[in-house]
Amino acid sequence: MVMLVVVTTADPASIGPASAFLAMPGWSPGPSLQEGMESFSNGEVRLLKHENSIISEDDLDLRWETATGERVSEVIFLSRHTAVSSRPALTVHPIGVPHLKEDETPPQGGRPGWAAQPNPRIGPWLRLLKQIATRQNLIPEFEVTLEATHHGPVTNTLTMFLEIGSTEEYWGRQDAAQAIALLLWEGLGLGGGTPVGTWNQKSEKILLGIGGGHYAPRHMDIVNKEGVWVGHLLSGYSLPMEEPAKSSAKSNNNNNKNNNQEINGMWKHAIMVSYEATVSAFPGGEVIAHLDHKSLKGWQKSAITNFLTEQKIKIGKPDDFF
Repeated sequence: MVMLVVVTTADPASIGPASAFLAMPGWSPGPSLQEGMESFSNGEVRLLKHENSIISEDDLDLRWETATGERVSEVIFLSRHTAVSSRPALTVHPIGVPHLKEDETPPQGGRPGWAAQPNPRIGPWLRLLKQIATRQNLIPEFEVTLEATHHGPVTNTLTMFLEIGSTEEYWGRQDAAQAIALLLWEGLGLGGGTPVGTWNQKSEKILLGIGGGHYAPRHMDIVNKEGVWVGHLLSGYSLPMEEPAKSSAKSNNNNNKNNNQEINGMWKHAIMVSYEATVSAFPGGEVIAHLDHKSLKGWQKSAITNFLTEQKIKIGKPDDFF
């Protein structure tokens, strides 16, 4: 089994960290997947470099196995991050577009209604990245944060994105690139270190975030604590819910569980696909939903709570994850 790090020469926030990573000891040329792609090997780590958009190359894990005979245990993508705020940031997140209908075209890759298996390293690496960014004097200039589940490409194994944001000025920053390279080096246990964030069939709790904004601040409050594992993070825009008529809303206030059927939209599908992908990524663990209550309207909270209860998905408070 090998760990696949994927980068693109089309993105300075991708190739910059890759170059810094490849400058570290132990690398040798690897096999070529196809024309326009080259790879490098270091122990059980493979770095695959291509020339296209980072979200456009689907099934790279399966394609690698077909070409080399090596099974891929996880995929880590390096990419740029954009934000309206333009604030410099280092981000970590799972991927998928579970809220889209089959006839919708994902604007940034992926397959409608799909969510990748979230890499168990996401939580531990967020905390490690904060430590590295502090050592590199990137904080407080850079924010180190989770992002909610979004975009592609399609993968078939444990997946995460590491991103540098949020404008061209920062995508090419060498100190930010070095921080991501150090995260990969230390996190994957290269150079004889102990890998960070390896899941070993532990009977521990995993946070499934439901609700909130794109940067998941209330879920972050929990994940920042040592020992917390995190799966998918569904922000409000990934929970499409059609508000029921006022008459239905009144009966919703009476907690009539049957009223879930009256709230249309892809929200239930998004929750279940994300829950199942998280369960698959953490065998032996207990996946617990954490709701961002302040971001949800009363009828939304009631519907989601009832649905989770019907599906026998435990709902937790912050203290339940420690």
